[in-house]
Amino acid sequence: MAIDAHRGDAEGVTWRIADARSPSLASRLAGVDVLVHADDDRSPDTPPVKRRADNIRAAQTVLTSAAAERVPRVILLTSTMVYGAAPDNPVPMPEDAPVAAEMGGGLIGEFAEIEDLARLARRAHPGLSVSVVRPAPLVGPDLDTLVTRHFAAPRLLTVKGCEQQWQFCHVDDLADALAFVVAHGVDGKDGAIAVGCEGALSQAEAEEIAGMRRFELPANFAFGTTQRLHRVGITPASADEIKFLVYPCVVDCVTLREAGWRPRHDNADALRVLLEARAGEHALVGRKVGRKEATITAAGAAGAAVAAIGTAAAVRHLRKRRKG
Repeated sequence: MAIDAHRGDAEGVTWRIADARSPSLASRLAGVDVLVHADDDRSPDTPPVKRRADNIRAAQTVLTSAAAERVPRVILLTSTMVYGAAPDNPVPMPEDAPVAAEMGGGLIGEFAEIEDLARLARRAHPGLSVSVVRPAPLVGPDLDTLVTRHFAAPRLLTVKGCEQQWQFCHVDDLADALAFVVAHGVDGKDGAIAVGCEGALSQAEAEEIAGMRRFELPANFAFGTTQRLHRVGITPASADEIKFLVYPCVVDCVTLREAGWRPRHDNADALRVLLEARAGEHALVGRKVGRKEATITAAGAAGAAVAAIGTAAAVRHLRKRRKG
């Protein structure tokens, strides 16, 4: 059975029409044993205030509706981003590693708040089992994220003194993992389950597969420039989110492995899927651009490239504001 605001095209599915953000959701949960909430927005282009409001409201409505209708179990989706990205992260981190204390804004903050809601729901509704599934960065056809845009840039941003390690999760593997969790009643420590490809790709391996070169900047310069561009609305990526593109966040998916589940895709396969999906697109610092701008930027040195991104984007931004 599937619940959505609109009937989908999946075959062999019984559809119940309801918006995950509407109190009417509760009336559509009769006979549900496990409710998997996957109706979230991860798009870099959605206005942050709207995206946050919609994502948090949906999680709240799902949890309160399930509790009211005595649904035994709810599964929410967040991300391995809740572990935080840092230059000294072990590779891999244990699945039961503590969630990063300072999550910042953007999607990271939304995922952290959703996990807080899950913890509160467990205490407030003892009869309701709440799990969170944390996929690594998702790849698949038609997915548009900061990670896919990172690989649509002329070169791959890196920071001095740190070698990135890449872990991905194919959307088909996530769907299989969710089905496995439901069918086998799998749950992790404190209700958290990580999903992703096994192991990690080094930065050099990722560059070889992508056929791309890196440009390296000092961390303070890269994050400071990004934050200034983000603050004035030029780029969707905050400095906190850029950290996940240059610092490792690789998680050992021990709960699913010990339960007998394995992903069908490895990180190299997943990266190739990502590259195929973003073919023909161009982006700089998480912001989609035209081919000409990307080509001009690629011709410059690393420091000049970031300066060019900021200058060109700022000029266009101010022109649009004046025209408006």
